[in-house]
Amino acid sequence: MPASRLRRVAVLVLDGAKPLDVGIPAQVFTTRASMPYEVRVCGAAPGPVTGGDGLAYDVAHGLDALAWADLVFVPGYRGPDRDDPPRAVVDALIAAHDRGARLAAISTGAFALATTGLLDGKRATTHWHYTRALKARHPLVRVDENVLFVDEGSVLTSAGAASGIDLCLHVLRGDLGVAASNHAARRLVAAPYRSGGQAQYVPRSVPEPLGERFAATREWALHRLGEPLTLDALARQAGVSPRTFSRRFVEETGCTPMQWVMRARVDLARELLERSEHGVERIAAEVGLGTGANLRLHFQRILGTTPSEYRRTFTRPRGG
Repeated sequence: MPASRLRRVAVLVLDGAKPLDVGIPAQVFTTRASMPYEVRVCGAAPGPVTGGDGLAYDVAHGLDALAWADLVFVPGYRGPDRDDPPRAVVDALIAAHDRGARLAAISTGAFALATTGLLDGKRATTHWHYTRALKARHPLVRVDENVLFVDEGSVLTSAGAASGIDLCLHVLRGDLGVAASNHAARRLVAAPYRSGGQAQYVPRSVPEPLGERFAATREWALHRLGEPLTLDALARQAGVSPRTFSRRFVEETGCTPMQWVMRARVDLARELLERSEHGVERIAAEVGLGTGANLRLHFQRILGTTPSEYRRTFTRPRGG
């Protein structure tokens, strides 16, 4: 998305809304020079909204904000398995989607999207504690309890609150590119990117110290993408056998170690395409892909586009 294109974001606060879920999209997309978004926080009507966890909200906008927005976030709220949102809210969400707005749910906000019928036949996720309830209440939704977020194009869902950050960064990557997303992650002191396929929580079979060790190994690898990185080298850095490393890496991230390395290399290439004027051959060498032909091959396979087309799409982010 060109940096000059202003996107309009509505954050829909429902009764019982969870404070962290509300705050994440409001903070991530807040207007600044490097973030061409305008955010409006709204409710079923302007005025006070009863929140969860001892907090309340006083929103300036009603459902007219959904008719204005390009992107609507529905934060999680208490008791989603008991009552559906008001009919006016459901109708406004459907109308926003029908005119082309994207709808994105954080945590139990997925229940509100499911009530619209827009998730029928589609993959979706929610907080792991509520996945069974979502399946029971909306059996046509293909609930995936083992992912951080799901992008179905015009409707997106995420798991618990922290994965709402991952979903927001994912949206930024698609709108503004990797450099802008990484800039926002640094501002939030968050991980630059966790794929939607990553597990909501680390399985019990992965001891906590080992999970931390694997995180350190990934960080180590990110600083060495231009060097040869093999399964043996990664396992050696983690201090476990290649077989153990490979099995537990998949459990923790949802992809194999070498798939993760390839994606990281393509992501670094994306950032260099956005922020530098280096040629494709030089970028390929810097990210460990060797040749421009190899970079083009993996770019097309993973992103469905070419490096030159990608570079034309995204402009250099401004500071802010």
